Amino acid sequence: MSEHSVHRSLEIYERARALIPGTTQLISRRPTRAALGVSPIYAERAKGCRIWDVDGNEYIDWTSAVGPVILGYADDVVDDAVRAQIARGAIYSIVQESAVELAEELVRIVPSAEMVRYCKGGGEACTIAVRIARGVTGRDKVLFCGYHGWHDWYQAANLGAERLAEHLFNGIEPIGVPRSLEGTAMPFTYGDLEELEGLLQQHAGELACIIMEPMRSGEPPEGYLAGVRDLATRYGVVLIFDEVSSGWRVARGSAQEYVGVTPDMTVFAKAISNGYPMGAVVGKREFMEPASRMFISSAYWDDNIGIAASLACLRELERRDAVAHFNRIGALFKEQVNAAAVAAGLAAQCVGVAAHPSIRIEVDDPAEAAKVNALFIQENARRGVILATGFMFNCSHGESEVERTAAVVEESFGKIAEGLDRGTIDDLLEVPPQEESFRRLVS
Repeated sequence: MSEHSVHRSLEIYERARALIPGTTQLISRRPTRAALGVSPIYAERAKGCRIWDVDGNEYIDWTSAVGPVILGYADDVVDDAVRAQIARGAIYSIVQESAVELAEELVRIVPSAEMVRYCKGGGEACTIAVRIARGVTGRDKVLFCGYHGWHDWYQAANLGAERLAEHLFNGIEPIGVPRSLEGTAMPFTYGDLEELEGLLQQHAGELACIIMEPMRSGEPPEGYLAGVRDLATRYGVVLIFDEVSSGWRVARGSAQEYVGVTPDMTVFAKAISNGYPMGAVVGKREFMEPASRMFISSAYWDDNIGIAASLACLRELERRDAVAHFNRIGALFKEQVNAAAVAAGLAAQCVGVAAHPSIRIEVDDPAEAAKVNALFIQENARRGVILATGFMFNCSHGESEVERTAAVVEESFGKIAEGLDRGTIDDLLEVPPQEESFRRLVS
């Protein structure tokens, strides 16, 4: 194996430490979340499912920009649409017809969509949806399950004596969130209808909405989401599905089509535009129309670039039958990674729905697990693969990338198995243990 170096990345990283709080804008992209010293930190370019870093290393990338890239990096169709729009103007003093065309496309595709508002990101979309729900109901409190961004309404759940440590990254505190918001956002456990109904009863007449991720890697428990739908209706609260991560992957109409449950409102971002800043809040007319009388506004929410990218992306996903591709590639990925675990003699498994699985390495001790996860990322990166235990397919991932990655994973699994058997994980690990991310309440 040729020598692997990220010296140039590390030099830039040192410059960033002096200038950028946390070194990156997205916590999930912080170098300490990967294998600092081995994983690439700064990219030179990307195409399809490959990234070339500033040190000249080429990688097969399975993170897809932490989810937004669903067709592939620098997709020709989407980028051509954006270039054509730039030539016509990125933003005007009036709105372009394409804003209506995208709304029509979303209404055609998404079961819950009758009206549409735009924004530029997932956390922003969640905040808009909660604002609308509060405005429609005249109530303040929110029940949630899953991850919904950085805004005050959500991070308020981390105030008070019983803080939600699982919703915070290591080293991140709810500093700056008004203390007066304590008690306005409350979590519920995914899969537990009895607990949810108890919260609905306890806070009857106070709740604006239930906002939740309907699914991620795993199949929802049978009847669970239908039960949530029934409870929301019975208790008169708005049901919002956060499909920022699940959107467009498991079905053409996203997770709500896959599970056959229609919420009152849905939020999208990330993959809607193949990486260009864009988000959308869609919903039934009775909930969305009142938003016209609320102060929800921004100069850039209907800029032409994000809309052009979204229109091109959504049409390409349909033309390329992306869901079928994800299911096919995902099934192959699971099969080969599971075979790699057996060959390496490691208690590990690729699990979940084919379109969006995850890898589980069975280590009971949390401190040891952090080291094992870092070792997994380290060994994969050293061999030219960007892969953690969580990942996102895009349409440019093919059989050759799966086969190459499975071979790398088998070697990485072998290192881990050796380290666990001999008690030498610390000796094999050349980087700090992986910083634990927030633990979602939805698997």
